[in-house]
Amino acid sequence: MCGIIGYVGPSEAVPILLGGLARLEYRGYDSAGVATIANGAGMEIRRAAGKLENLRRALDAAPLKGSIGIGHTRWATHGRPSEGNAHPHQAGPVAVIHNGIVENYVELRAALTARGHKLRSETDTELISHLIEERVRAGVGLTEAVRQTVLELRGSFSIVVLCETEPDKLVAAKTATPLVLGLGEGENFVASDIPAILGHTRRTIVLEDGELAELTAHGVRLMTFDGAPVERAPRLIEWDAVAATKGGFQHYLRKEIAEQPQAWIDTLSGRAAAGSNAVRFEGELLPAAGPQAIGRIVMISAGASWIASLIGKFMLEELCGVPAEVDYSAEFRYRQPPIDARTTMIAVSQSGETADTLAALEEGGRRGCHLLAITNTVDSSIARKADAQLYTRCGPEISVTTTKCFLTQIEAFYLFAIHLAARLGRLSEREVNAMLQPAFAIPAQIKEVLEKRERQIERIARKYGKARDFLYLGRGINYPVALEGALKLKEISYIHAEGYSAGEMKHGPIALIDEEMPVVVIIPRDNVYEKTLSNLREVESRNGRIIAVTDHPTPELEEVAWEVIEVPTTHRMLMPVLTTVPLQLLAYHIAVYRGTDVDQPRNLAKSVTVE
Repeated sequence: MCGIIGYVGPSEAVPILLGGLARLEYRGYDSAGVATIANGAGMEIRRAAGKLENLRRALDAAPLKGSIGIGHTRWATHGRPSEGNAHPHQAGPVAVIHNGIVENYVELRAALTARGHKLRSETDTELISHLIEERVRAGVGLTEAVRQTVLELRGSFSIVVLCETEPDKLVAAKTATPLVLGLGEGENFVASDIPAILGHTRRTIVLEDGELAELTAHGVRLMTFDGAPVERAPRLIEWDAVAATKGGFQHYLRKEIAEQPQAWIDTLSGRAAAGSNAVRFEGELLPAAGPQAIGRIVMISAGASWIASLIGKFMLEELCGVPAEVDYSAEFRYRQPPIDARTTMIAVSQSGETADTLAALEEGGRRGCHLLAITNTVDSSIARKADAQLYTRCGPEISVTTTKCFLTQIEAFYLFAIHLAARLGRLSEREVNAMLQPAFAIPAQIKEVLEKRERQIERIARKYGKARDFLYLGRGINYPVALEGALKLKEISYIHAEGYSAGEMKHGPIALIDEEMPVVVIIPRDNVYEKTLSNLREVESRNGRIIAVTDHPTPELEEVAWEVIEVPTTHRMLMPVLTTVPLQLLAYHIAVYRGTDVDQPRNLAKSVTVE
């Protein structure tokens, strides 16, 4: 989400920093800042809440000089959006910009306060600057001070550090969130994404997890967090300006599939951490009268957001014991629904501008409902109309077909359901902790699917890519996954596809099954595994070509399935996340095989702002 840019060289830094931040605006942000060191003048910082234009005005009013500097656009996790919480954060001679989250923030902050440090912001970032400052003041060189500090931090983070005691140097370090170095002639750069530096150099080095980089105008030096030297040849970027924003992928859709692990981390950050016994949001999401005032929950949404809401219904009803229903936004207002002040209405929209959903939300407001928005877009129309907002923070989706927005909507429902259940007294702290732990494993599990299964899925796509019809089957909480898989395929490949409950198949769709019909079934090892397997035997007896997605490939399943795509296992309420990813890849590779417009399929728009 957040954007990072750093520069060291002979030129004035501020124009380069602002230009880089402008090219990172697509990531989403709520504040921005820069820091520079001018010869003989020391470090100066300018920060502003809101858009980059506010920072430009601050710099026009009070310009900064210097040929070394760092810049940042922030998406709030720890602390509300404000100038005081914006980056860079400074402690003495040290300034830091940071993406990600420090999971042991509470204990580190307490230790720093006990040692006499005064922390001014609400962020986890500021404590990093204080930890580095301690070592610098003790005589440790900047690079070594950073190296020692990152060993204290737990979490996923990227940082870039500027220091008055060594005013010709930047030091960068990363774990999970991206950092790329740009190598120029007599100047060097660091950024969170290639577009920020592409106008200055095409020679890049991507930092790997657990690595640190020291940058001066004349060179870069890499090492591991343990201090071992790292040698890595630069890579020449040959993309044009548009392709650069795709991160080297052929299509935005495939890039956004690859971004899902980071999107998941961004949605989780600041709301729960390893060892958490509670889910905490940036603001109060429940009615003023408290959780007991919720008589029922009504979710209004459209398209893939409607499918994510179906998954949310399973979570909310089971964990919270509250009746929940899901309505198409376009139908909701026209059936005189019985809603009142004891109804919590959840409007789910990626863009926050979906016209039908906005109109349904307004109707709920007129009828006295408590209104909650789940959206990816800060200050969108739906977010502004709602009483409370739960942002998915997954960054912009350029491809019309949603991927990371869909998965982070599921994540938002999971976190909200746990939070509400705990507030209702239906989950103990121990149970909350047990439910949160699988969520922290999801990013690595998504990566595992992408790395281990994509080649297999590409072969399956070529094998079945000429089919005219597909059937997708699932049961329970994975039935909506069948709907999503079918929606993805029809959107971008133009193949007719239908999603059904596996138990409903015999009530009509079974008539369509023959040797030309691929049938994709989502069949994790759950309480309806055997029943779903029985449904598959019905498909097999009619010569259907079964493609199974499962975390439990038994001999019985392999006997009836033509293809078996294995995914990792997780909490049963999170299985829809891991079973969705192969279906995204299947739709993508079939569309590529068929030569359709993957990112901008015909007749579709990203944000539907008309009824």
